[in-house]
Amino acid sequence: MAVVFTGLCVITLLEELYTPRSLVDYVMSVVYITIMLGLQLFYVSRASPRPRPPLSYLALLAQAALAYLPLLRFQEFWVGPSGFLAGSVLLLLPPVLAWSASALIVAIAAVAQAAFTGAPIDIAYTTVSTTITALVVYGLTRLATLLTELHKARITTARMAVAEERKRFARDLHDLLGYSLSAITLKSELILRLLPKRPAEAEHLVLEVLDISRRAVADVRAVASGYQEVSLDAEMQSVSSVLTAADVVVQMNLDYGQLPTRVSETLAILLREGVTNVLRHSKAEHCEITIRQEAGHVTMDIVNDGAVGGSADRPTVGGSGIDNLSARIASLGGAFNAGLDDEGWFRLHATAPVVFEQTF
Repeated sequence: MAVVFTGLCVITLLEELYTPRSLVDYVMSVVYITIMLGLQLFYVSRASPRPRPPLSYLALLAQAALAYLPLLRFQEFWVGPSGFLAGSVLLLLPPVLAWSASALIVAIAAVAQAAFTGAPIDIAYTTVSTTITALVVYGLTRLATLLTELHKARITTARMAVAEERKRFARDLHDLLGYSLSAITLKSELILRLLPKRPAEAEHLVLEVLDISRRAVADVRAVASGYQEVSLDAEMQSVSSVLTAADVVVQMNLDYGQLPTRVSETLAILLREGVTNVLRHSKAEHCEITIRQEAGHVTMDIVNDGAVGGSADRPTVGGSGIDNLSARIASLGGAFNAGLDDEGWFRLHATAPVVFEQTF
């Protein structure tokens, strides 16, 4: 946006230099156009919330003064800057009034050009160039605003995803351990009452408490390692929905059949963590997920653009996520790596053998 706006201002200055003038005129034209450019970039077209009335009206009044007062001195060579005013009107005024006011500004530029030269080709050129300048100012400013809102939405989406995971973790712990801990407490109190009088019954209850405790430990480990049973197919649908909601273009290449439960769950966790990395640690616009099963092994690749920082040796992942994923794949006898490729895309690659356990 800064480059384009500066280029439009340079065109105006080059038109001013077309006619021999005094040094004072050249200096004044540079000062005027610099003030207008600064007002446009740092106030009217800034990515943060734009000014509201009455500040917006003051900004338009200042631009109108910079667009029309120098006409008295520079005449037809100063018609171009009114395009900035027409674009600012589209940004700061209500839509119905904005388009009418912008059209009026273009018409005023055409009338001014007719008064200065009267040549039809000059009038047509002024009308078209002023209209294009107004649309460029409006379009680029709106684009910058939308991109800023998109980045904020991605951060919000990532935070919501983390919050949902925390809620699910807390819910799973409550559902799994609530009954077990309550049962252990009640049976322990009963043991204390039975121990002096009926030790045989107390001993039987101790065994029950031990069994409940072992099941509670197993449940905690299941939650901590993978939030219980994880379905690869369900995770594929979930991550596709989340990435699409974050305005990331998703391409999935899936070619796998039946997988061992342990391999399927590990790939599902790997997929979830990889997509979380895409949302939290990149500004991705495209993400490609590939899962292929062939020749006794299965491979997964998650590739995305928009990687922030990092290198091929230091991937852009926070915490110990990469180490945890690498350990999971290593426990299956597979291989894992992650980092930036030669084109600057972040690539997460994992491969694991497909071995079904036999039961007799």
